[in-house]
Amino acid sequence: MIRKLREIKRRLTAETIVSVPVTARHVEQSLIISADDDPARPSERLLDLAVQASSHARSVSMSKVVARMTQPPYYPDVWPGEHYKLLAGLVAVCQPKVVVEIGTSTGMSALAIKQTLPAGARLVTFDITPWDQFSDTCLRAADFTDGSVSQLIGDVSDLSVMRRHEELFQSADIIFADGPKDGLFERVFLERLMELHLSRNPLVVLDDIRLWNMLAIWREIRLPKLDMTSFGHWSGTGFIDWTDRPE
Repeated sequence: MIRKLREIKRRLTAETIVSVPVTARHVEQSLIISADDDPARPSERLLDLAVQASSHARSVSMSKVVARMTQPPYYPDVWPGEHYKLLAGLVAVCQPKVVVEIGTSTGMSALAIKQTLPAGARLVTFDITPWDQFSDTCLRAADFTDGSVSQLIGDVSDLSVMRRHEELFQSADIIFADGPKDGLFERVFLERLMELHLSRNPLVVLDDIRLWNMLAIWREIRLPKLDMTSFGHWSGTGFIDWTDRPE
């Protein structure tokens, strides 16, 4: 019986393998999906921000971030294709007082955002691992000394963690979510945001929306949204306008 089950599994695996018609450094499977029956459309606010942030991104230099990297690929310098310049452009256009980032990792996004933060503004970045425990981190202790950047440790898909930092999320103008893309975290995180009834109507930026595990999550969002992949991350960048509420 076990041998038979293994054989069935082997055949199913072989039959479901898709031939990849291109060669690239990194390949992921995705889908092309119709837009006319999407449950949400972009707002005027999103269309304006898309044009302005993309235009500003063209003149942004990521040389200071790249200088901290020890080896290629030098992602922050890739645009379009990576989101670092777009994030910096978005912050420059929106002039936020508070930016919340989910997923510090090596700190490249945090440094890109910090680069165009207005005077007196702050970036709070969440992770479940302290920044200095990443062997390839681009962050330095000096990045935190002026108070413009701080890190909090916690899983924001946990309701108790979200409630503990509710005031922070209520004050946010931009929320950038770059989580694990496991098919669960981002859905739960968005539900937690909805429960907070964010009064400042932040712009939510969702990373990797074209990845397989993110397709359904992005499709199900009923708030005004805009796929910015062509001007952001090759694996998907989505803008969500938290001004309105789903019907």
